[in-house]
Amino acid sequence: MLDIQQHILSMLQPWRSSSSLCVAFSGGMDSTVLLYALAQLAKQQSLPPLRAIHIEHGLQAAAQAWPAHCQRVCDALQVPLTVITVAVESTASIEQAARQARYAAFAEHLQTDEVLLMAQHQDDQAETLLFRLMRGTGVTGLRGIPASRALARGQVLRPLLTISHRQLLAYAEQHQLRWIDDPSNASDEFDRNYLRRQVIPALQSRWPTMQQSLQRTAQHMHEAQQLLDELAVEDLQQAQLEPVLDWLNVPCLNMDSLRKLSLGRQKNLLRYWLTPFTLLPDSAHWISWETLRDAQADAQPIWRLHNGALLRSQNRLYWVAEFWLRTAPALALTITAAGRYSLPDNGDLLVSGEVTTPLQVRYRQGAERFFIEGRGHRDLKRLLQEQAVPTFVRARLPLLFVAEQPVALANVPALSHPQVQALSVTWHFSELGDAGVLAFRRCCDAETG
Repeated sequence: MLDIQQHILSMLQPWRSSSSLCVAFSGGMDSTVLLYALAQLAKQQSLPPLRAIHIEHGLQAAAQAWPAHCQRVCDALQVPLTVITVAVESTASIEQAARQARYAAFAEHLQTDEVLLMAQHQDDQAETLLFRLMRGTGVTGLRGIPASRALARGQVLRPLLTISHRQLLAYAEQHQLRWIDDPSNASDEFDRNYLRRQVIPALQSRWPTMQQSLQRTAQHMHEAQQLLDELAVEDLQQAQLEPVLDWLNVPCLNMDSLRKLSLGRQKNLLRYWLTPFTLLPDSAHWISWETLRDAQADAQPIWRLHNGALLRSQNRLYWVAEFWLRTAPALALTITAAGRYSLPDNGDLLVSGEVTTPLQVRYRQGAERFFIEGRGHRDLKRLLQEQAVPTFVRARLPLLFVAEQPVALANVPALSHPQVQALSVTWHFSELGDAGVLAFRRCCDAETG
């Protein structure tokens, strides 16, 4: 029989110096085995302090009794327990919404340099791979559940991924453990339950080593993804550009460099580049990339994605957060002295120097003309092009007027009229977004449990 405790101990070796260990404890058989085995190891080995977290989703009446059960188990093992109640959004996929809420709670309560131990096992890995195959996933999805990864201030570790449900059950029965049986697992209503109860047993009857084979597939896909990532890094080094303006740190790529790549390499590069910013689109939506790429030079194509968009400006491809896609509220502000002025939904305007005449602050409406010393009056649109200000920025840049004549443009001192050249006008903005929630959703889409 496999020595599960020794297996867990070997998996823990890289994290023996962590600040603490925390078990994601549902009360089910898998997490009960994990918690019990760790509690026994803690008596024999020098391990970081051990604690447990139970997440209460409130999705079924039977779950009301689970926190009390988990508390009794933890009390018997002398392991501190934290019970966290989460709100699950009402969406088409309750399973996915519950995972998102669960991971958000874990990330919030994970301590610095703490390891969160989760009890997914070999059967869960097989189930995940089959589920993703049915959804038409690619190489990234077929890597399966990762054995470890970063989460918030700590790490996630799954030490049981190569151990089968049958082996865990034998351990639980040997040690006379008691656990919760979730009634929802008996229903085929959910896709994963259907795979677990109907499909996987049929496949195992024909191919008894199916789970081990799928585990190998996940490893092959992990290696394939590593190669794709390495290729993406090489392509990114050729395509990534520094910000065109020192005050505008918006990610951008060179369109000419992208067009030199095959379509497959373009998609691979964009997936790698976009991963920190957005949920990646499914296969059917990638045609929008080709539309954006092939639009005429004078067009302003945009590809809306979750939490932002891809757009082109002056032969650069930009990822812009939702902040840039919203229209700033109308502005009517008069400045009579230096200071910091708040702009509704558009950051702050800092004016330094002596203000000798009242300045009206508004946003661009079109047809504005600036007086440029030595050049006369010039159309603002042409001046913005000369200053390499991307199109998506222009509507939010504060304009300063004197008697309906534009005399200054925030962050672009080259356009200041001679009468205000002693003033410094700086626009400070914040790209508002929901990056934290996005990170949780990405990790939930990439994993199960």
